[in-house]
Amino acid sequence: MASIRDIKRRRDSISSTEQITKAMKLISTVKLQKSKAKAEESKPYYTMMYDTIGSMLSKSEGIDHKYLRTATSGRKAVIAITSNRGLAGGYNNNIARMICADERLTQESTVVYAIGRKGKDALTRRGYQIAADYSEVINEPLYRDASDITMELLDAFGREQISEIYLAYTSFKNTVTQIPTLKKLLPVEIEGGKEKDGQALMNYEPNEDHVLDSIIPKYMSSLIYGALLEAVASENGARMTAMDAATNNAEEMIEELGLAYNRARQGAITQELTEIISGANAIS
Repeated sequence: MASIRDIKRRRDSISSTEQITKAMKLISTVKLQKSKAKAEESKPYYTMMYDTIGSMLSKSEGIDHKYLRTATSGRKAVIAITSNRGLAGGYNNNIARMICADERLTQESTVVYAIGRKGKDALTRRGYQIAADYSEVINEPLYRDASDITMELLDAFGREQISEIYLAYTSFKNTVTQIPTLKKLLPVEIEGGKEKDGQALMNYEPNEDHVLDSIIPKYMSSLIYGALLEAVASENGARMTAMDAATNNAEEMIEELGLAYNRARQGAITQELTEIISGANAIS
């Protein structure tokens, strides 16, 4: 059995940890409210953008555009959005595992555009090549950041350095549920390509190339920016949940150690009384 001193030292240590986890939970709760509001405000915009592009292309036919063609050369690129900090449960590892589990995104054929140090480190350990590191972006995401990343990726795509672009992030559902998500951004996949429900085919003015050259970058920027906002909300939700669980576990351990401390103290007192009584009997 551990000594009273050891039990007390361990209980004090866990009490200090509990104070830290409780404070981190409160901080994450405040940050979650702000990031959740931003994600919910912007979600209708980038969701509509995604649906609109899909609807446009589904009503188009015979389009031959660089953003719709699959390149014959170049590696696949994945934008991996994670966090710069840990202590968020499985939030960061879930993204790394999802990328590794996808048969299209092998280490040999894929380069990573990392947003978040934790994801960058995890994928580096798994053998992926890091093409660019935008870890500072996740601290305070701006639409301009998403636009800059889009321009760099589109430039590499246009020069056929990369043939496909994927977006890996955590979709925010609610405070306790965050879903790792993988979307293909380019080439934009056309579903159907014929008239649907009696609707006329899409017309482009002045021409298809001009319209798609203008709208596809906005489409990509919107999805990346939306993913950044959802990722921040998901990170704070995951950290709040993890710190809540850690606080509850610490409270249970403190209670168990309190019982162990009382038993050890009671045993020590009993032993001292026994020794005193035995000494008194020996003198008499």
